[in-house]
Amino acid sequence: MRTSKVATAVATASVSLALLAGCGDGSGDDGKPFEGQSADAVAAKAVEATRQAKSVHMKGDTRLPDGSTLAVDVAVDQEKNCQGTIDTGKGKAEVRHTDATLYLRGDEQYWRTALQQQPAAAQQMVPKLRDKWVKMPADDASLAGVCDKQGFIAALDEDKSERKDLKRGSTTEVDGEEALQLTKKTAEGEQLGLYVATEDEPYLLRTTTEGGKNPGSMTFSDYNEPVRPEQPPAGETVDMKQLAGGQGS
Repeated sequence: MRTSKVATAVATASVSLALLAGCGDGSGDDGKPFEGQSADAVAAKAVEATRQAKSVHMKGDTRLPDGSTLAVDVAVDQEKNCQGTIDTGKGKAEVRHTDATLYLRGDEQYWRTALQQQPAAAQQMVPKLRDKWVKMPADDASLAGVCDKQGFIAALDEDKSERKDLKRGSTTEVDGEEALQLTKKTAEGEQLGLYVATEDEPYLLRTTTEGGKNPGSMTFSDYNEPVRPEQPPAGETVDMKQLAGGQGS
């Protein structure tokens, strides 16, 4: 359950937008939260509870293979309403999804990085994109993974073997909420951590990856809170498809 899978899913989709041109053997632990349940069973319940939640706020960062750090801070619901920020380390962008439309407002460096394979287009387009919200239809194929809560959870839980043979850790707090820590050391030397809420629903509160090539953490909060992004003013939006089409004419 690596943080990088969620963060990378967001980053990959947002860059594509710009480039338009089971239970295991974990033992139970009686007398503590989730009494009589294995660590693996608790992890499975946490993933399912998080999947069923109406909305969640995700905030965290991870180190990418090129050594840069990717940070995401996004609130998203089951209907794909979302708002937040993506910081690639080479530029930052705000995202909003509302009324079946995704809006992306990146700083100048974000767009120059996204369009670096098209220098001529970048020279013409970046000035027009500066301080503007880029408007795209929600069903565009390049948007897979952006503002998709279920996609985030699927990315986080893609390799179910990562949550087998977990060990119970201590009971601790994550942003003031009591959590049971579950840990696992991988063959590559990474230390994976899951923090599961012990009260009410067993939501994921945090995931961590220490050591290895992609260390990072992701915190989950504000479960089931409304996500109501505002539609940007018409005067502050740019239709990327029309702009890209104009560049090709």
